[in-house]
Amino acid sequence: NIIYELANDIKSAVEGMLETKYKKIFLGRAEVRKMFKLSRSGTIAGCFVLKGKIMRNSQVNVVRNGASVFEGKLGSLKRFKDDVREVAEGFECGMAVNGFEQLLEGDIIEAFTLERIARKL
Repeated sequence: NIIYELANDIKSAVEGMLETKYKKIFLGRAEVRKMFKLSRSGTIAGCFVLKGKIMRNSQVNVVRNGASVFEGKLGSLKRFKDDVREVAEGFECGMAVNGFEQLLEGDIIEAFTLERIARKL
C-alpha cells in the first residue's frame, strides 16, 4: 500500500512541474465605429458589440483587415460615461485598450478570457 501511495505522490509532483496550457474562451466581438481623443483619458474607441458580450476584465485581440494587430488587456469599458462590467450584443460602448493607441475606425475587437488547463500524465 505504501508503494502505491508513493507512486501516486511522485506522479502528482511531476504533474505539478509540467507547464500549464491556456485555452482561449471567446466572449464577444465589437466593431470600432468612431475614435475620440480625450485630454485626460487618451484615445477612446466608440464601438458597437456585434456578437456576444464584452467584459471589463477580459483580454482583447485587435483585428485589422483580417490580421491580428495587437493582443492585450482591456483598459476601460464605458456606456454613456458610466463604467460598466459588461456590454451585451447590440449595444454601443466606449473602450480603451491598455498599451495600444493606434485603433482605427473599422477595426474589430475580439474579447476572450484565458482558462488554465492542468496537464496530466
